[in-house]
Amino acid sequence: MKNYFVVIILVLVLSCSGVEKEQWDGVIIEQESSSLRLAFGSCAHSYDTIKIFNSINARQPALWIWLGDIVYGDTHDMSVLREKYDLQKAKPEYQVLLAQSKVIGTWDDHDYGINDGGKYYPMKNESKAELLRFLDTDPLDPLNNREGAYSAYDLKLGDNLIRVLLLDTRYFRDTLTADTLTTARYLINESGDILGEQQWSWLEEQLSAEDANLFIVGSSIELIAEEQGFEKWANFPAARKRFFETLKFSGSTPVFVISGDRHIAELSKIEFDYLEYPLFDFTASGLTHTWGVRFPEENKYRVDSLIVSKNYGLLDIDFTSNRPVIDLKVIDEEDRVLLSKQIRY
Repeated sequence: MKNYFVVIILVLVLSCSGVEKEQWDGVIIEQESSSLRLAFGSCAHSYDTIKIFNSINARQPALWIWLGDIVYGDTHDMSVLREKYDLQKAKPEYQVLLAQSKVIGTWDDHDYGINDGGKYYPMKNESKAELLRFLDTDPLDPLNNREGAYSAYDLKLGDNLIRVLLLDTRYFRDTLTADTLTTARYLINESGDILGEQQWSWLEEQLSAEDANLFIVGSSIELIAEEQGFEKWANFPAARKRFFETLKFSGSTPVFVISGDRHIAELSKIEFDYLEYPLFDFTASGLTHTWGVRFPEENKYRVDSLIVSKNYGLLDIDFTSNRPVIDLKVIDEEDRVLLSKQIRY
């Protein structure tokens, strides 16, 4: 009997100390409903009001995903970067979002610390610490203890599971050389990499998971578009090809890509014989600013039109049928729907 009471006391002590909870399962949303709304965007000046968040908040997404350029830090001074993050976080419209939605994210170049920067930026570890502080990252999240800012999160909708994979396209990325002969900003780095071997292995492992019914992959830069002259996966064709081939690990589970960076919105689509589904890259970017002057930009993979306007992306995902259905929208700061498509897998 004495031993019996010792066991009870030990269990109570462990429960109160939270020991049994000290394991990261990646689940950030769990609900019985088979439908979920999420929104995403990028490129927000910290000194501007984020009027567009009034529309975002009114549509009440369960999840908001930052895809980089959360602020325009562009600095080696972490006190400057922290000040800009704090300014962004304190905005009333953003505080409303934090109160009603789960928030996750990754970085791009400006919040990483240097415009179009890659692996040689010397303050990348210090910058990562400021990013995680802004995002209020869970102390148990493995993101805290790895190099780079890539991460995975699970959204459980009844018996269905969405796995969100946020890539880091900065920390390990090889160098680009300026193109001084054409209208493109950079020369193509034929053999260069974006993700680094550690992140590639992680991505393969994540896509091999048999419990997921849909993967949403967040990339701060565009994956599919080739012809635009700015930052994109196509500047690193070997890495882009490797990404496409890595999707084989997902088997029949569809992968849907979201991206930012460009201060425009567009939907791109590409198909491969080895994939059972078409691959989409939904770009939504420019929360506080867009192009000053609209100009033509070719994209042979574009579905519908190029949108040059302040915007964010909205996804309504439903599992009522056996396969996921995604209703996507591009919405501007006046809450007008600029593009609407339905994707049935």
